Amino acid sequence: MAHMTLAIHPQLFTIHSLAPDSVVPSAIFQQEIYFIGKTGGELSVVVSSTFEMDSLEQEDNWRCLEVIGPLGFSMTGILASVSGALAAQKISIFAISTFDTDYILVKKDTLAEASKALKKKNYQIIEYQG
Repeated sequence: MAHMTLAIHPQLFTIHSLAPDSVVPSAIFQQEIYFIGKTGGELSVVVSSTFEMDSLEQEDNWRCLEVIGPLGFSMTGILASVSGALAAQKISIFAISTFDTDYILVKKDTLAEASKALKKKNYQIIEYQG
């Protein structure tokens, strides 16, 4: 696999769990970064921790590593490689994929260890440049 670069976003993120029939607050759509996932049984929202919202449950203090893309759909194993390197170090992740790339969220207190583990696997880790 080619050497990949991951960019660390500076802000903290919160992962919210809502009832599947909840209405997403319209202010979410004004945020710089947000992710919404909905199934028949759940509604999940990932947004900057500075954004306050009511939810059934929430997990705070996540940091985001962005795989620098765009990644073509013919590229395989990227998320598996990153998650495998982190799993070997017992680092939990929350993964999100978009059309162009992958995002891996790790708890704030594991970011240094995650970066070290990925560097050992020849990933370049940089600060997000926006």
